[in-house]
Amino acid sequence: MGEIVLNEQSLQLMKQFEDITGAGSRDCIIDERNDRLIFVINPGDMGRAIGKQGASIKKASEDLGKKIEVVEFSQDAKQFIKNCFLPARVKSVEITENEEGESVANVDIEEEDRGIAIGKGGKNIFKANKLAERQHDIVSVQILTDENQ
Repeated sequence: MGEIVLNEQSLQLMKQFEDITGAGSRDCIIDERNDRLIFVINPGDMGRAIGKQGASIKKASEDLGKKIEVVEFSQDAKQFIKNCFLPARVKSVEITENEEGESVANVDIEEEDRGIAIGKGGKNIFKANKLAERQHDIVSVQILTDENQ
């Protein structure tokens, strides 16, 4: 498993996020391209991270000056990948090896949720790829289309 290296800025953001929401996080990605922060939240802390009617995450977003997205961590790589795509409904996640022996994930998403899963400008698939690699050493996350099933 590749080790996650958190820089000073990420650690600072994680601490601030925890101070504001009370939710512990294990990773923070500063996504300049989509002008957002992505936190990987400890299992069970999702409710705390979001807060009543989104109050905690909204306050954190205002205080940190960026849009914030949260993904709940799971030891189970398939469940973690499903969490990356919420609220899209994931039918299945298959993890296989490519020719280089690296782990890749193929995700089957309900047809009507495919747009949500990909996200504007591909930002959700970008998030899933980045997090799957950092948390579970999965080098690629692909959404299956009807042609490649």
